[in-house]
Amino acid sequence: MRRLSLIMALGLLLMAGRSTAQRTISNPINLIVSDTAIDVIIQEFERQSGYHFYYDRSQFDSLRFSIVINNQPLDKALEQTFNNTPFHFTVMPDRQWVFLTKGASIKTSLPDNFFARAAKDTARRDVAAVPDYGDKKKVRADASIENKLFEIGSKNNSGGPGTVTIAGHIRNLKSGEPIVGATVSIPNTSIGTATDQYGYFSLTIPKGRYVLNIQGIGMKDTRRQVMLYTGGKLDVDMEERVVSLKEVIVSAQKVANVRNVQMGTERLTIRAIKQIPTAFGEADIIRAVLTLPGVKSVGEASTGFNVRGGSADQNLILFNDATIYNPSHFFGFFSAFNPDIVKDVELYKSSIPAKYGGRLSSVLDISSREGNKKEITGSAGLGLITSRFNIEGPIQKDKTSFILGARTTYAKWLLNLLPDEYENSKASFYDVNLHISHQFNNKNNLYVTGYTSKDRFNLNNDTTYGYNNSNVVVKWKHIFNNKLTGFLTAGYDRYAYHIQSEKNEINAYKLNFDINQLNAKADFTWYLTPAHTLDFGASTIRYKLNPGNYGPIGKESLIVADDVAAEQAQESAIYLSEKWNVTPELSVQAGARFSYFQYLGPGNINQYPKGLPKNEDNITGVKTYGKGDVIQTYNGPEWRVSARYLVTPTFSVKAGYNTQRQYIHMLSNTTAISPTDIWKLSDPNIKPQYGDQVSLGLYKNLRSNSIETSVEVYYKRIKNYLDYKSGANLVMNDHIETDVIGTKGKAYGLELMIKKQNGKLNGWISYTYSRILLTMDDSTSGELLNGGKEYPANYDKPHDFTMVGNYRFTHRFSISLNATYSTGRPITVPIGRYYYGGSWRALYADRNAYRIPDYFRTDFAMILEGNHKVKQKFHNSWTFGLYNITGRKNPYSVYFTSENGRVNGYKLSIFGNIIPFINYNIRF
Repeated sequence: MRRLSLIMALGLLLMAGRSTAQRTISNPINLIVSDTAIDVIIQEFERQSGYHFYYDRSQFDSLRFSIVINNQPLDKALEQTFNNTPFHFTVMPDRQWVFLTKGASIKTSLPDNFFARAAKDTARRDVAAVPDYGDKKKVRADASIENKLFEIGSKNNSGGPGTVTIAGHIRNLKSGEPIVGATVSIPNTSIGTATDQYGYFSLTIPKGRYVLNIQGIGMKDTRRQVMLYTGGKLDVDMEERVVSLKEVIVSAQKVANVRNVQMGTERLTIRAIKQIPTAFGEADIIRAVLTLPGVKSVGEASTGFNVRGGSADQNLILFNDATIYNPSHFFGFFSAFNPDIVKDVELYKSSIPAKYGGRLSSVLDISSREGNKKEITGSAGLGLITSRFNIEGPIQKDKTSFILGARTTYAKWLLNLLPDEYENSKASFYDVNLHISHQFNNKNNLYVTGYTSKDRFNLNNDTTYGYNNSNVVVKWKHIFNNKLTGFLTAGYDRYAYHIQSEKNEINAYKLNFDINQLNAKADFTWYLTPAHTLDFGASTIRYKLNPGNYGPIGKESLIVADDVAAEQAQESAIYLSEKWNVTPELSVQAGARFSYFQYLGPGNINQYPKGLPKNEDNITGVKTYGKGDVIQTYNGPEWRVSARYLVTPTFSVKAGYNTQRQYIHMLSNTTAISPTDIWKLSDPNIKPQYGDQVSLGLYKNLRSNSIETSVEVYYKRIKNYLDYKSGANLVMNDHIETDVIGTKGKAYGLELMIKKQNGKLNGWISYTYSRILLTMDDSTSGELLNGGKEYPANYDKPHDFTMVGNYRFTHRFSISLNATYSTGRPITVPIGRYYYGGSWRALYADRNAYRIPDYFRTDFAMILEGNHKVKQKFHNSWTFGLYNITGRKNPYSVYFTSENGRVNGYKLSIFGNIIPFINYNIRF
């Protein structure tokens, strides 16, 4: 009897097997529904396909569907409809039947070796025998096991229906480094997430069986088949992708620019940065950032950058959470960041996350690589004026890794090419990076970063300039559970410069300045539900500034020592932010940050009468405070709101509003950061800066998401931005408030960008129209600047156009071209002269009423790589190029001097000729 039943079952299954062996044939399905019951959908399926559906209506009574199906065959339409649910479908084309079941699917064919004695062992040979990730020791999923089923959690503890959270790390299979921004998603749904800067992801979905698609830039797409019973861990290793030149990889999941809630955010990978030609051929982080819309510099070889009408000091520059005050080397020709160490760069221009604060305009967050966890590797580069070397590898394999990098220069030969008046000039710099990453266990990681740099130079005179950055950061990451992750960070940052002259022993002197800060913060991310994610935390910074120490060098010097009193302050903040996926189309992120600033003693504060300008003549007295006394307190909320509406899967509209407070100022009468700039804390006489910004953006992807386009507009208001008075003295000034004055301003603009990231031809084009206008019309605060009328800031450049293009002919040979144009920056020029006090004096026009000539430059580079043999120990490449191939003499500045009773104007160009460059790079 048992055998007869078995034969009958076999016959039925073989008959069904013949049915399903044929292709599912039906008319294409087109369907758009929102919040619709199953009966309506099935009726439409039956009408369009001619198939009859069998199902239990009671199993669907509480389920509603929102789907868009465009010209899909029946089986694809069913897969799209039920892919993220516990329901299964079976199609029998011969009979035009469709069976819908819950929990288990109907099998229409016999398993392999059905009659074999080992049937029990082979009936599910497509299921991987892997340990339970929820309860047992984790086993890393290999990139080659896409067809295995990973059972997450315990069947016995799964209970009834509900949602579970799966979390883990996405790493590079070869090096073990985390992959930032990799997406983990369920096909044909809007369900997905992206990894953070440590490669960590968390995804909450209903229980059941899923296919997870994992994608990352520069990595081979992979997938994992999972069966979720309870929450658990899933780590994925991805392989690097070597793209065929004829291959065009297009993915519907690569729409982060459209789907992200935050706007005004730009991310650059180090691969893209290295393709941009720069002076002397070395990849440069800051120069790459300057190619993005809304980001400008005041001129060639300048330090710092300006974002959406903000001054250079209104940008918070972070390197692994360390604050970098001067991000440049060698007169601004090189950025302070070794490109071989950097992993990626993220710039926030608006919708700045609530965890960041302290600056008005932007946050530039630079992350380093963690180092190879598998084997010792390294790289080196040899250029015309710099060399660099880095080595990385495991201290304990798969647990502890390090990466160490260093750069230095040998620029004497270049300075010898300058005119004779610069023949005795000298310049040098170096920087060293060290990053150590250690994994204690699945829940705890420790990261340590150390960075130091030093510059020293003079230009054929007896004055030597030097400055240096020193930073140490320790970070502990703890995963409380799949939904809650925390970071504790502590660090020390120092920036110092000195100026000294020893040629004349009688007047030999040295001037020192330094800024020191101790900081600590705690940041947490809580994946509350699939629709709600919370970020919250607190931070504190302890500042100590030494604004100036001036003294003699040697026993013969007659210089009188002078010190400007040190300053201390404490800046603290707490924040809370929530991302809410209201619907699949609408997402909102809102947050608040409350900052609290205390200016601390000891100190002497000049007193001024209310309603009168702050100048030396109006000082009524000095109030003295003891050590630790709270001299002045400033505080207030900072709001962050942004929203995204997905009009179509490839088109979205975004809007944002944010406010910022800045308690530290850079005092300078130059247009860029220089070694002699003074940093000043807010005090009773200098108020903190305040700004708010509203922005709106449209984002559209074309040609199957291979081309990204965006347009953003913004309007920003600024209060208490410090401009300098005419004839201001900013160095060694005990009453600096008498030489600067608070202004208010407005900035507005339009930013356009077209980007193509894939294919033989890739790159981007950006255009920016922006204005920054300042006003000082309060007569009770002092001298009216520009007569109280509106005037442009000295970094106002309305038009800016940049093109970056790369073309890869073969795997070994590619070329890059970039071109940039911008309006000349404003200057104040003499327009006449007048006789006063027994001599002729220059009569100047309104402040910043004229402009230097417009800027234009084109650069070209060729990259020739060695062979790509996998077994080869050393891989090399050459970079050849021309900087400023048109030889245009772009002016950095226009200045005027009085000579023989006449005022003569001069134009200063940094690079007035074509500059060839060559670099040799090697990896091992």
